[in-house]
Amino acid sequence: MRTTRALAILFALSLLAARPLLAESFSGKVVDVIDGDTLALMRDGKEVRVILDGIDCPEPGQAYGDAATKRTRSLAEGKQVKVAVKTTDRYKRLVVEVILPDGKSLNQELVKAGMAWWSDKYAPDDKKLKAFHEEAVKEKRGLWADEKPVAPWIYRRNNPARRSERSSAANKPEAAGSNAKP
Repeated sequence: MRTTRALAILFALSLLAARPLLAESFSGKVVDVIDGDTLALMRDGKEVRVILDGIDCPEPGQAYGDAATKRTRSLAEGKQVKVAVKTTDRYKRLVVEVILPDGKSLNQELVKAGMAWWSDKYAPDDKKLKAFHEEAVKEKRGLWADEKPVAPWIYRRNNPARRSERSSAANKPEAAGSNAKP
């Protein structure tokens, strides 16, 4: 009986230790903007890449990809930000919400400006992102000015070389703990 209880406790503790770093937060300086939704931050003296939770920006080379990257740079590059870790993805990268020095969410600001899609697949319950997305579409902001904007996940599927570049970059040692989209 004691052995069973001890094993159950050890099992529970191992599950806790193996969980993604949910509800973790930290501050860091944005040292690079890789693309619209992928940033490099300094954390404890090391550079880590993070990906923005609940959104998907157009890819570099895609319509509005450069504009999304430029917008992210203007809002975040070189700034000290707060980072709320939401989960990790299948590549063990941190998926985060970035809070800018003015207290605004970078994730929300990009959707509001029409520089990103709200990801109803990964953030289906985020009512703010959904509302900002709907407003940007209605007002034809950013990428929504196009008659038929192509979603980044469709662009990646139709451009497999782009997808393999992203996944190979994510698996480089210096990108460990990073968050490029699959």
